[in-house]
Amino acid sequence: MTQKVRVGIVGLGFGAEFIPIYQAHPDAEMLAVCQRTPAALAETADQFGVPRRYTDMADMLRDPDIDAVHINTPIPDHAAQSIAALEAGKHVACTVPMATTLQEIQAVVDAAKASGRNYMMMETVVYSREFLHVRSLVEDGTIGRIQFLRGAHHQEMAGWPGYWEGLPPMHYATHAVSPVLSLAGALADSVVCIGSGRISDELTARYGSPFAVETALISTRDGVVGAEVARSLFETAREYVESFTVFGEHATFEWEQTHGAGHILHVGEKPEKLEVRDFAHLLPAEIAPFTTHGVYGDDNEHLSFVQGAGHGGSHPHLAHEFIRSIVEERPAAIDAETAANWTAVGICAHESAMAGGDRVRIPDFARAVL
Repeated sequence: MTQKVRVGIVGLGFGAEFIPIYQAHPDAEMLAVCQRTPAALAETADQFGVPRRYTDMADMLRDPDIDAVHINTPIPDHAAQSIAALEAGKHVACTVPMATTLQEIQAVVDAAKASGRNYMMMETVVYSREFLHVRSLVEDGTIGRIQFLRGAHHQEMAGWPGYWEGLPPMHYATHAVSPVLSLAGALADSVVCIGSGRISDELTARYGSPFAVETALISTRDGVVGAEVARSLFETAREYVESFTVFGEHATFEWEQTHGAGHILHVGEKPEKLEVRDFAHLLPAEIAPFTTHGVYGDDNEHLSFVQGAGHGGSHPHLAHEFIRSIVEERPAAIDAETAANWTAVGICAHESAMAGGDRVRIPDFARAVL
């Protein structure tokens, strides 16, 4: 492509965090926003000076000037909206997870293949400064051979929108799954999961999932490195954390146990505090400042941004990868098949937990379009 990628954002809660990033990106034009509530739409669009405004995504998708759509809507809408955008000929970035069922996952993969457009799942953890730093330690040999990986995501979702109530913990697991599989350099092959504890009958009734915590063991396709992932959403006391631990031949990275306590690098048997550096130097200068601050003031940040401590400065990295994949006419780093595998781990893990810990194979979503 020789012209700028013209972007439309759907969903302006968390989604508004990306507006000024696309506005500043040298290869993007922030053209349109979509929000169902007219007053909220006008407020955000006026604040950032976005020229085109839609209250209906279908109308946005009919706009021939929009090249790419970034979806930041409630989880139940992700699959259908991604498919609609792909079928409309738009490139698609979608917040996590990709979908809520294996059938939906396959449908998104098929739609991406049929459209010839890029799909990218916007998983924050694998573009956080912590992940980028640890990946550099793997690449330069500090860690040595990776022997085992552990991921965790503990978050209290009380007070969030109603569709969250009683959601199976593993149905929103990509923040814990993605770093361990990415560092392993392999997709998941199968999963064994146990459910532990119980949530209230009122919460259980929504999705039929009784568990407070779900913990999964993941085997990878190369069969060399395994991983453990733990997830909780309700009635489990814990400070918010998205974390991963890497057990290596020479060194082990251990995520801080409480916010601000500091990450640890165990070199041999000696633990040392690890200062994680920022990776803004990997970005165009125009968007590099967004690794250290959001778009709202301290009193008006979206709850996901606050709880996630700014998502590790990942937002400009995500936007940059999405835009450059389009410009360079190559698959995005977290393309449809990768996103499918990472999302399916959680769905299959919950299936395993409900079956008492049976091993469940992760489907191969890379089949031809039917």
